[in-house]
Amino acid sequence: MNANEIRQRFLDFQIKHGHTEIQPAPLVLEGDPTTLFTGSGMQPLLPYLLGKAHPMGSRLTDSQPSMRLQDIEDIGDPRHTTVFEMLGNWSLGDYFKKEQICNFFEFLTKEIGLDPERIYVTCFIGNEKYGIPKDTEAAAIWQEVFASVGIEAKIAEIGSAKNGDKRGIRPGERIFFYDDHENWWSRGGGIESTPLGDPCGPDSEVFYDFGEDKQDEARYGLAHPASDGARFMEIGNQVFMQYRRKADGTFEELEHKNVDFGGGLERIAAAAIDSFDVFRISLMQPIITKLEEISGKNYENNTDEMRVIADHIRGAYLLAAQGLTPSNKTQGYAMRRLIRRAILRALDLGISANFLAEITPIVADNYQDLPDSILTHRDQALDVLLKEEKAFRQTLNKGMRELKKMASSSREGSSQGLSGFDLFKLQDTYGFPMEVSVEECYRENIDLTPNYREEFEAALKEQRERSRTASKGMFKGGLEDHGEKTVKYHTATHLLLAALQKHVSPDISQKGSNTTAERTRFDFNCDHKLTPEEIAAVESQVNAWIAADLPVVYDEYDKTYARDVLKAHGQFWDKYPDTLKVYTIGDFDYPISREVCGGPHVEHTGVIGHFKIVKEESSSAGVRRIKAIIEDENA
Repeated sequence: MNANEIRQRFLDFQIKHGHTEIQPAPLVLEGDPTTLFTGSGMQPLLPYLLGKAHPMGSRLTDSQPSMRLQDIEDIGDPRHTTVFEMLGNWSLGDYFKKEQICNFFEFLTKEIGLDPERIYVTCFIGNEKYGIPKDTEAAAIWQEVFASVGIEAKIAEIGSAKNGDKRGIRPGERIFFYDDHENWWSRGGGIESTPLGDPCGPDSEVFYDFGEDKQDEARYGLAHPASDGARFMEIGNQVFMQYRRKADGTFEELEHKNVDFGGGLERIAAAAIDSFDVFRISLMQPIITKLEEISGKNYENNTDEMRVIADHIRGAYLLAAQGLTPSNKTQGYAMRRLIRRAILRALDLGISANFLAEITPIVADNYQDLPDSILTHRDQALDVLLKEEKAFRQTLNKGMRELKKMASSSREGSSQGLSGFDLFKLQDTYGFPMEVSVEECYRENIDLTPNYREEFEAALKEQRERSRTASKGMFKGGLEDHGEKTVKYHTATHLLLAALQKHVSPDISQKGSNTTAERTRFDFNCDHKLTPEEIAAVESQVNAWIAADLPVVYDEYDKTYARDVLKAHGQFWDKYPDTLKVYTIGDFDYPISREVCGGPHVEHTGVIGHFKIVKEESSSAGVRRIKAIIEDENA
């Protein structure tokens, strides 16, 4: 059974059990300043798990493409990927532990055909300090489920994963109790870091056993489900949102409890073919086979390189098919990094010519079953990747010429050789990767300085600090943070757009914004420099609306309804999810402003303060920029 079939079987199974299929969110979430990419299946559902009613009901399911670049350095092992797909189902105050556990076990064993003898599970051991009991309810349900297929499931109390590394598992044990580092969910992580007022709860993870021979005991210790070894692989996690942390730090049971389930499609597909190597599944193996053909080398002896290429091109294609293009900022930079890392690994395989034209169509074919609602630019994706490949090859060629010039100058000057700072300059100025510089120096016999690696690290550290400082405030949605002053500026920016549309041109729309706690910067389309009279009218209008102390409210609507009926202002209708958040300022039927926005905003405009435009200037061709501040913020 291939991965596409597993995805469809999961969705059909959940629909059969009363769930409504919802469309997945794009990898780049508009209006979410917290992350570069959608990093989990539950991320787009978080508002509903926190208590808001979902317009599609209380039983939901989807399959959500996700990306986590924090794992990028781990790519090369058998199970880590930067891009993955999460099969998800949710109960919003409907069913709870018993139905969830029974249904998932049925899906794995009857729909997918996994051997129940290879399935192991974990539960939460409890926390005496905070009065949270051991999740014996989930464990008892699991024992019933295993007993239904003739398996006696003994219980093991492990505690920490480190304890498990020393203890291992004993005959008959199948249900394992771990602490909150392994089996507790909250937005803050463990119990101690659970935010005040937030829902939270224990989870029950499901693991597949690939066999005792897969565990490297010398490296990872004895085998147990939460070990880092290769014997067990997590294939699903059931979060039971059962508690809320009160203002005094203690926990109380929720009246309406939620279930949040996420299962890795790639990992379930690997279990289905009994391969602990996820790169053997149908979404990856065709890419590996083509790489073997192009390079003339086999996968077994070149796993790191081929896994990186397969993973990175897969991720880059999904981003390109959603309309993203490579750049030197935020998501575009991450996309560029994926493509370039893949090309560099191809060089390690001896693939010196352009090769993405042969790989990308395979990836596109693998993902033809994903909905058009997120892959809105399928037809342009190949051209985007080929253009970036061509540009990077030119960068590599130029970098090689510069490297040889620097080496020649170094020899003529009788220096110790090229320093780490020299190599960093090649990367910073010409985009020539430092790892390629080092490799070429060894290949061409160019006497690098003895401390080039330390110099390397110093230059990188300095760059990271510069980048951290420069990127402060560069968040999706243009907000530096969600502090009180920034929120006021954000709401004032909505009023600014409405005033520009009223007093300058109704065709004006936002072309970009950046909001901090000190000012707002707003870019908009306009074919002329604003006159002093226009600036005065806009400023006066914004302050009149602030003085009117207008209500600011939001709700979530179907995209078509928001656009065609509510006439909400939005920039990216083709990229928005099917359900989105709309903020209205003023009377609901006759609003001052109505925009698609992720928030946050003040509750009424009177708290904003006095709005003052301090500069109006050109941003680019056909685009003007206003910078404004708020005075007397306590007024």
